[in-house]
Amino acid sequence: MTMSTTVRQLLDLTIEDHTLTVPLVWDDASDPRTIEVFARVVSRAGGESLPYLVFLQGGPGHEAPRPFHSSTAPAWLDGALAHYRVVLLDQRGTGRSTPVGDHDLERGTDAVAEHLTHLRADAIVRDCEAVREHLGATTWSVLGQSFGGFTTLAYLSTDASSLDDVFITGGLSAVGRHPDDVYALCYDKMRDASERYYRRFPEHRDVMRRLVERADAGDIVLPDGEVVSRSRLRSLGSALGTDDGWQTVWSILERDPSSNAFRYDLMHAMPFDGRNPLYFAFHESSYADGHATRWSAERTEPSDFRDDPTLFTGEHIRREWTETVPAFQPWRDVTLALAEHEWPSIYDADAIASSGATGAAAVYVNDVYVPMEFSLETARLLPDVTLWVTSEHEHNGLRSGPVLSRLIDLAHGRRLR
Repeated sequence: MTMSTTVRQLLDLTIEDHTLTVPLVWDDASDPRTIEVFARVVSRAGGESLPYLVFLQGGPGHEAPRPFHSSTAPAWLDGALAHYRVVLLDQRGTGRSTPVGDHDLERGTDAVAEHLTHLRADAIVRDCEAVREHLGATTWSVLGQSFGGFTTLAYLSTDASSLDDVFITGGLSAVGRHPDDVYALCYDKMRDASERYYRRFPEHRDVMRRLVERADAGDIVLPDGEVVSRSRLRSLGSALGTDDGWQTVWSILERDPSSNAFRYDLMHAMPFDGRNPLYFAFHESSYADGHATRWSAERTEPSDFRDDPTLFTGEHIRREWTETVPAFQPWRDVTLALAEHEWPSIYDADAIASSGATGAAAVYVNDVYVPMEFSLETARLLPDVTLWVTSEHEHNGLRSGPVLSRLIDLAHGRRLR
């Protein structure tokens, strides 16, 4: 394993950049392939000896936020730095950790699909362990947002002794469930979110019907050349899973669909895009705890969603997008191959239950991505992780409110304010 480190000062922050070369396939010493894993350690002046907190980003397929960029600096970071040195890890395949991109497709479908099978949460855990050892930490705490919470459960399945407190926000994944169970329940959540939206803005139901008619006629063309299908248009509802996402939906539906503003805003509001192809190609695998997904979200679509095109969808990807979305067309064969891949189990319920994990977790009542029902089921495996079940925030509560501060208070035995 090779590594490099750089340190610099930015205002009152110390920034340490660490790059490690690690195996692509951790459990096969005969496989010579390696990748780079990048982690950025952030500390405040006077906090150089605080314990470490590693942040595991949501996704899968997104890099960690950058602490000094105005559009990506996480709101929770300042509060975290009062207690920890924060490790911002670019998960393998993202950011500066040998990112997956269109250039990889030159290697051929089979090679790229096989490569992506080694980017799951269990491999990210092994990368975390390499970074922890490189930093000289005997143990550290972890903050897992959404998919980062899934990865935290994988961590507790194999290396719980390396963890102090665990903080999970919207990331208590279903354990031992088929992905069909999850995506079917996510439709129920999106049905509720759709109806809540239309109760507030009933006039937008007819607007949505007219937009679907335009989409079916091929009349909504985005600046990147995508001819928007009805399934892509309905995926705008993914925004309803965030605290202020209704404002995004409202502002788009009130616009003239022939205007530049409508076309550009719609393009940026729909989930999944070409910037992070791993997010689209790899998404359903995040719920594959020992199963092939075979387009789970598509197969579990309820009849009322097929009959009523005004019902919004969330992170429900569709096979047709590999043909209709320009950014996804090059990834068609890779995505189809991954949909048929038999993913091994990633969680060990017995190990999680015996991990002795401590900390706190936020479970969002109206979460349209990680359903509360399965989160509460998984929480029963973690009796010493204090739950905060709340409707105060949606899935992005970590970014939009003082969620981490509340979880730290809970973990330290302080009452919520």
